[in-house]
Amino acid sequence: MGRPLRIELRDGLYHITSRGNEGKAIFVERGDRYKFLDILSDYHDRFGLLVHAYVLMDNHYHLVLGTPRGNLLKAMHGINSSYTGYFNRKHCRKGHLFQGRYKGILVEKETYLLPLSRYIHLNPFRAGLVKRPEDYEWSSYSEYLGKVRKAKWMVHGWVLAPFNGENRGARRKYQEYVEAALGIAESPLSKVFGQIILGGEDFVGKVKGMIKRKVLTPEIVERKKFQEGVPFEKISKIVIEAFRLKQEDILGRRKRENLPRKVALYFAKRYTGKGNREIGDLFGGIHPSAVSKAAAWTEKEMARNRDLRNQIEKLNSYFKA
Repeated sequence: MGRPLRIELRDGLYHITSRGNEGKAIFVERGDRYKFLDILSDYHDRFGLLVHAYVLMDNHYHLVLGTPRGNLLKAMHGINSSYTGYFNRKHCRKGHLFQGRYKGILVEKETYLLPLSRYIHLNPFRAGLVKRPEDYEWSSYSEYLGKVRKAKWMVHGWVLAPFNGENRGARRKYQEYVEAALGIAESPLSKVFGQIILGGEDFVGKVKGMIKRKVLTPEIVERKKFQEGVPFEKISKIVIEAFRLKQEDILGRRKRENLPRKVALYFAKRYTGKGNREIGDLFGGIHPSAVSKAAAWTEKEMARNRDLRNQIEKLNSYFKA
């Protein structure tokens, strides 16, 4: 199974979720939730994590974390490992507690922190666990409203900043903002780009620019969204010139799957960063599976045909330059 890309930044802001393996409960009694919050407090002290919001459901949790030190990977590994060790000892079990690794989304503070906090705090209400969001004991919402003492490891200022501070009036305005969405099903997470970025167009572009300097291995989910590919026009031009053909001989939908066309499909899949459907559209709307088959055929043919292999290696140099 593919895995999401991890983005680790100093002063980053993240939405974190972790779910129980096979959808099973990760909190089965009150003591479990207290222990998780104790671990969160410990990692705030040790790793400098800023906890802006949280909710602990039965089979998963949500956190909004800031990372002044850029150490999210180590911190989250420690939090989940520590809690798993506790839970297994406490409940006489072995093995994985969580369903794979945590999911972390880099968040643009100015645009999405406020709606994300609202989404998290309304989780228990949407699940039908309480009639009023503030009645749920295991979230930070009642802290924000001033109904319970603020934990020493919680940070309210970022979320409340649009309401001019952490005073009583700001908390009342935040409550009005949250509860205005009681009947709204839309989630800010529907706007996530590539499974890992939540932000406006400029923010996404900036992060994509950083990611493009990384080497993205094949198991990274949606890696093609972050790779700057070779323009398709360049690929088609080079293949057409190399085989001395016309454009319609390669790109038309009804053309037979001739060797130059398969080579062009191979290069398009390898270098454009586009998915099979997009590539198929460029070749006259052929089926995505036809793109994969053509690329696979070309690779196999290269293994047994030295002349073809030499020709493709020569063409490769144009795309790597």
